[in-house]
Amino acid sequence: MTNTTVRVRELNLYRQYFDLVAAGTKTIEVRVKYPHLADLAAGETIRFRIKGTDETCDVKVKRVTEYSDFEALLDGEGPANVNPTATREQQLTNIRAIYPPEKEALGALAIEIARTSR
Repeated sequence: MTNTTVRVRELNLYRQYFDLVAAGTKTIEVRVKYPHLADLAAGETIRFRIKGTDETCDVKVKRVTEYSDFEALLDGEGPANVNPTATREQQLTNIRAIYPPEKEALGALAIEIARTSR
């Protein structure tokens, strides 16, 4: 018998990015390649949550691509897919404010997502 339980990963997201995901305009989520995300794969579900609230938004992972750093990720994925409301330079500044150089050194993950109905 096979296990058909779908794994749902819960990840926190800042309000500004949560709203873009919920609206379906943010199709690439940027994360550092932490060990707990190293095996993230297409077909999985991510439940984004605004920390400290009950607000959630479920997405399906379509693809996960690893990059050496955030600049390569933005160039490879296109800044408008990561955050359609900010320039490439603004996004790089914002991402690096969240993840310092030692975290970026772990590698950057571009997680292509699609909003699921919920």
